[in-house]
Amino acid sequence: MTTPTSREAQGRVVVLAGATSAAGLAATRALRDAGARVVATGRTSERLRALAEAGAETAVADATSLADMTALAGRLETVDAVVPLVGGWRGGGGLAGQTDDDFAALLPALEAVRATSRAFDGRLRASTAGRFTIVSSTAVARPLAGGANYAAVKAASEAWTRAVAQGYAKTAREADEPLRAAAVVFRAKALDPDALAARLVGLWDTDAADLNDRVLDLG
Repeated sequence: MTTPTSREAQGRVVVLAGATSAAGLAATRALRDAGARVVATGRTSERLRALAEAGAETAVADATSLADMTALAGRLETVDAVVPLVGGWRGGGGLAGQTDDDFAALLPALEAVRATSRAFDGRLRASTAGRFTIVSSTAVARPLAGGANYAAVKAASEAWTRAVAQGYAKTAREADEPLRAAAVVFRAKALDPDALAARLVGLWDTDAADLNDRVLDLG
Protein backbone atom coordinates (compact mmCIF):
# COMPACT_ATOMS: atom_id res chain seq x y z
CA MET A 1 0.00 0.00 0.00
CA THR A 2 1.26 3.51 -0.83
CA THR A 3 2.08 5.50 2.29
CA PRO A 4 -0.51 8.28 2.74
CA THR A 5 0.92 11.78 2.92
CA SER A 6 -0.46 15.17 3.83
CA ARG A 7 1.32 18.49 4.20
CA GLU A 8 -1.19 19.40 6.89
CA ALA A 9 -0.03 16.51 9.10
CA GLN A 10 3.54 17.81 9.12
CA GLY A 11 4.57 18.80 12.63
CA ARG A 12 1.31 17.76 14.29
CA VAL A 13 1.48 16.12 17.72
CA VAL A 14 -0.71 13.02 17.84
CA VAL A 15 -1.48 10.94 20.92
CA LEU A 16 -2.42 7.33 20.16
CA ALA A 17 -3.84 6.01 23.43
CA GLY A 18 -3.86 2.26 23.88
CA ALA A 19 -1.88 1.87 20.68
CA THR A 20 -0.36 -1.62 21.08
CA SER A 21 -2.32 -3.17 18.22
CA ALA A 22 -1.96 -3.56 14.47
CA ALA A 23 -3.99 -0.37 14.04
CA GLY A 24 -1.72 1.54 16.40
CA LEU A 25 1.40 0.38 14.60
CA ALA A 26 0.01 1.22 11.16
CA ALA A 27 -1.12 4.65 12.36
CA THR A 28 2.28 5.33 13.92
CA ARG A 29 4.15 4.47 10.76
CA ALA A 30 1.86 6.53 8.52
CA LEU A 31 1.82 9.57 10.78
CA ARG A 32 5.58 9.50 11.24
CA ASP A 33 6.08 9.20 7.47
CA ALA A 34 3.84 12.26 7.09
CA GLY A 35 6.03 14.23 9.49
CA ALA A 36 3.87 14.09 12.60
CA ARG A 37 5.16 13.55 16.12
CA VAL A 38 3.50 10.48 17.62
CA VAL A 39 3.11 9.78 21.33
CA ALA A 40 1.88 6.21 21.84
CA THR A 41 0.68 4.73 25.11
CA GLY A 42 0.35 1.19 26.35
CA ARG A 43 0.34 -0.67 29.64
CA THR A 44 3.81 -2.23 29.35
CA SER A 45 7.10 -1.15 27.86
CA GLU A 46 7.44 -4.54 26.18
CA ARG A 47 4.27 -4.06 24.16
CA LEU A 48 5.36 -0.53 23.23
CA ARG A 49 8.67 -1.66 21.77
CA ALA A 50 7.43 -2.02 18.18
CA LEU A 51 5.88 1.45 18.32
CA ALA A 52 9.16 2.95 19.55
CA GLU A 53 10.98 1.21 16.71
CA ALA A 54 8.47 2.76 14.30
CA GLY A 55 9.38 6.22 15.54
CA ALA A 56 6.85 6.93 18.26
CA GLU A 57 7.62 8.43 21.62
CA THR A 58 6.17 5.98 24.09
CA ALA A 59 4.63 6.26 27.54
CA VAL A 60 3.54 3.47 29.85
CA ALA A 61 0.06 4.64 30.76
CA ASP A 62 -3.46 3.25 30.99
CA ALA A 63 -5.71 4.83 28.34
CA THR A 64 -8.76 4.13 30.51
CA SER A 65 -7.33 6.04 33.46
CA LEU A 66 -8.19 9.72 33.75
CA ALA A 67 -5.25 10.18 36.12
CA ASP A 68 -2.75 8.60 33.70
CA MET A 69 -4.06 10.53 30.72
CA THR A 70 -4.16 13.81 32.64
CA ALA A 71 -0.56 13.29 33.72
CA LEU A 72 0.47 12.66 30.11
CA ALA A 73 -1.39 15.76 28.92
CA GLY A 74 0.49 17.77 31.52
CA ARG A 75 3.82 16.63 30.08
CA LEU A 76 2.94 17.70 26.54
CA GLU A 77 2.93 21.40 25.71
CA THR A 78 1.02 20.90 22.46
CA VAL A 79 -1.43 18.21 21.32
CA ASP A 80 -3.13 18.35 17.93
CA ALA A 81 -4.95 15.02 17.91
CA VAL A 82 -5.97 12.28 20.31
CA VAL A 83 -7.06 8.85 19.13
CA PRO A 84 -8.14 6.25 21.73
CA LEU A 85 -7.51 2.83 20.19
CA VAL A 86 -8.64 0.52 22.99
CA GLY A 87 -10.92 -2.06 21.39
CA GLY A 88 -11.74 -5.73 21.00
CA TRP A 89 -14.78 -7.84 20.31
CA ARG A 90 -16.68 -10.43 22.30
CA GLY A 91 -20.12 -11.70 21.42
CA GLY A 92 -22.30 -14.34 19.87
CA GLY A 93 -25.02 -16.57 21.22
CA GLY A 94 -27.92 -14.17 20.73
CA LEU A 95 -29.23 -12.19 23.68
CA ALA A 96 -28.76 -15.17 25.98
CA GLY A 97 -25.08 -15.14 25.10
CA GLN A 98 -24.55 -11.50 26.08
CA THR A 99 -22.86 -12.15 29.40
CA ASP A 100 -21.93 -9.63 32.06
CA ASP A 101 -18.30 -10.74 31.80
CA ASP A 102 -18.29 -10.01 28.07
CA PHE A 103 -19.85 -6.59 28.65
CA ALA A 104 -17.25 -5.80 31.32
CA ALA A 105 -14.46 -6.84 28.94
CA LEU A 106 -15.75 -4.42 26.30
CA LEU A 107 -16.23 -1.44 28.62
CA PRO A 108 -12.57 -0.29 28.54
CA ALA A 109 -13.15 0.98 25.00
CA LEU A 110 -15.75 3.43 26.30
CA GLU A 111 -13.65 4.23 29.37
CA ALA A 112 -10.72 5.17 27.13
CA VAL A 113 -12.92 7.52 25.09
CA ARG A 114 -14.11 9.22 28.28
CA ALA A 115 -10.68 9.46 29.90
CA THR A 116 -8.78 10.74 26.88
CA SER A 117 -11.37 13.30 25.80
CA ARG A 118 -11.52 14.76 29.30
CA ALA A 119 -7.79 14.72 29.97
CA PHE A 120 -6.81 16.35 26.68
CA ASP A 121 -9.76 18.71 26.33
CA GLY A 122 -7.77 21.83 27.13
CA ARG A 123 -4.86 20.84 24.91
CA LEU A 124 -7.11 20.13 21.92
CA ARG A 125 -9.03 23.38 22.34
CA ALA A 126 -5.74 25.29 22.49
CA SER A 127 -4.45 23.71 19.28
CA THR A 128 -4.79 25.58 16.02
CA ALA A 129 -6.49 22.43 14.67
CA GLY A 130 -7.35 19.98 17.44
CA ARG A 131 -8.82 16.62 16.49
CA PHE A 132 -10.45 13.97 18.69
CA THR A 133 -11.14 10.77 16.80
CA ILE A 134 -12.63 7.40 17.71
CA VAL A 135 -13.02 4.14 15.84
CA SER A 136 -16.55 2.75 15.97
CA SER A 137 -18.44 0.05 14.14
CA THR A 138 -21.19 -0.25 11.56
CA ALA A 139 -22.87 -2.44 14.20
CA VAL A 140 -24.16 0.77 15.76
CA ALA A 141 -26.37 1.40 12.73
CA ARG A 142 -27.55 -2.20 12.53
CA PRO A 143 -27.08 -3.97 15.88
CA LEU A 144 -27.55 -7.72 16.05
CA ALA A 145 -28.66 -9.77 19.04
CA GLY A 146 -25.37 -11.66 19.10
CA GLY A 147 -23.39 -8.43 19.27
CA ALA A 148 -25.65 -6.39 21.53
CA ASN A 149 -22.96 -5.81 24.17
CA TYR A 150 -20.49 -4.65 21.56
CA ALA A 151 -22.95 -2.40 19.72
CA ALA A 152 -24.10 -0.83 22.98
CA VAL A 153 -20.54 0.09 24.00
CA LYS A 154 -19.79 1.49 20.54
CA ALA A 155 -23.04 3.48 20.52
CA ALA A 156 -22.18 4.96 23.91
CA SER A 157 -18.70 5.86 22.64
CA GLU A 158 -20.21 7.60 19.63
CA ALA A 159 -22.66 9.52 21.84
CA TRP A 160 -19.82 10.69 24.06
CA THR A 161 -17.75 11.79 21.07
CA ARG A 162 -20.66 13.72 19.59
CA ALA A 163 -21.04 15.45 22.96
CA VAL A 164 -17.37 16.41 22.71
CA ALA A 165 -18.12 17.84 19.26
CA GLN A 166 -21.00 19.89 20.63
CA GLY A 167 -18.71 21.23 23.35
CA TYR A 168 -16.15 22.37 20.79
CA ALA A 169 -18.83 24.12 18.74
CA LYS A 170 -20.39 25.78 21.79
CA THR A 171 -17.07 27.12 23.02
CA ALA A 172 -16.22 28.61 19.63
CA ARG A 173 -19.67 30.12 19.24
CA GLU A 174 -19.67 31.72 22.67
CA ALA A 175 -16.19 33.14 22.10
CA ASP A 176 -17.24 34.39 18.66
CA GLU A 177 -14.25 32.60 17.17
CA PRO A 178 -13.91 30.20 14.25
CA LEU A 179 -14.18 26.53 15.11
CA ARG A 180 -10.68 25.03 15.28
CA ALA A 181 -11.27 21.73 17.08
CA ALA A 182 -13.27 18.81 15.72
CA ALA A 183 -14.45 15.47 17.06
CA VAL A 184 -15.13 12.77 14.48
CA VAL A 185 -16.27 9.13 14.46
CA PHE A 186 -14.89 6.60 11.99
CA ARG A 187 -17.04 3.50 11.50
CA ALA A 188 -15.76 0.22 10.11
CA LYS A 189 -17.35 -3.16 9.55
CA ALA A 190 -13.98 -4.86 9.89
CA LEU A 191 -11.13 -2.54 10.76
CA ASP A 192 -8.40 -2.21 8.13
CA PRO A 193 -5.38 -0.73 9.95
CA ASP A 194 -3.99 0.86 6.77
CA ALA A 195 -7.34 2.48 5.92
CA LEU A 196 -7.52 3.96 9.41
CA ALA A 197 -3.93 5.18 9.18
CA ALA A 198 -4.66 7.00 5.92
CA ARG A 199 -7.68 8.74 7.42
CA LEU A 200 -5.72 9.82 10.48
CA VAL A 201 -3.02 11.34 8.30
CA GLY A 202 -5.74 13.29 6.48
CA LEU A 203 -7.46 14.65 9.61
CA TRP A 204 -6.22 18.18 8.92
CA ASP A 205 -7.12 18.23 5.23
CA THR A 206 -10.71 19.13 6.15
CA ASP A 207 -11.68 22.30 7.99
CA ALA A 208 -12.90 21.74 11.54
CA ALA A 209 -16.30 23.23 10.75
CA ASP A 210 -16.82 20.60 8.05
CA LEU A 211 -15.40 17.73 10.11
CA ASN A 212 -16.84 18.31 13.58
CA ASP A 213 -19.65 15.92 14.65
CA ARG A 214 -19.25 13.79 11.53
CA VAL A 215 -19.70 10.01 11.40
CA LEU A 216 -17.59 8.73 8.51
CA ASP A 217 -17.35 5.30 6.93
CA LEU A 218 -13.90 3.73 6.84
CA GLY A 219 -15.04 1.10 4.33
